[in-house]
Amino acid sequence: MPTAIAQPGKTLISPTNHTLIMIDHQSQMAFATKSIDPVQLRNNVALVAKAAKEFKVPTILTTVAEKSFSGPIFNEIKEVFPDEVAIDRTSMNTWEDPRIAERVNAIGKDKIVLAGLWTSVCIVGPALSALDQGFEVYVITDASGDVSDEAHERAVARMIQAGARPMTSLQYLLELQRDWARSETYNETVATSIAHGGGYGLGLIYAKTMFNAAEGH
Repeated sequence: MPTAIAQPGKTLISPTNHTLIMIDHQSQMAFATKSIDPVQLRNNVALVAKAAKEFKVPTILTTVAEKSFSGPIFNEIKEVFPDEVAIDRTSMNTWEDPRIAERVNAIGKDKIVLAGLWTSVCIVGPALSALDQGFEVYVITDASGDVSDEAHERAVARMIQAGARPMTSLQYLLELQRDWARSETYNETVATSIAHGGGYGLGLIYAKTMFNAAEGH
């Protein structure tokens, strides 16, 4: 019989146990992304970026052929990380760029969280590569997209079969917070949820306006 202990599981994400890599959220890549509405995609990307910034998660930004073909990184990311210079590559697989390996090794986390466009190329490549090298890999599936539902779903299935763990953008934020009694990040978590959390955000607005409710009390 196992013994229950009041502590989080080892596979849960925390602010200090992972590196976030946001890959190729660029206009040219988004034009052909059909598995998710572009407005929803940008909303979810903003949620992820704000969550990482709020919780001081080590974050790597990457682009592919930014100046010559794919265009700039989404404003939703740039506005959150104005001083972060994205690593611009030619390789489809981010993991094959030595600068990424250097950054990952310098940060020193064994968990990697990925989000980007397209799922079947920009995310499958680094996910399978990182798994092969012994990292734990998580994929934020609704901050990623592909040229069709089929392409996105097959990519996610392939990564899960290899050992990657899927999650959503809102799940990422709330897993970082995890306890509403964590007052130092409570207000920003609620603000981000209200701005980008869809119906959940509306519920927070209602509860706080009508009843002055607070989760941690």
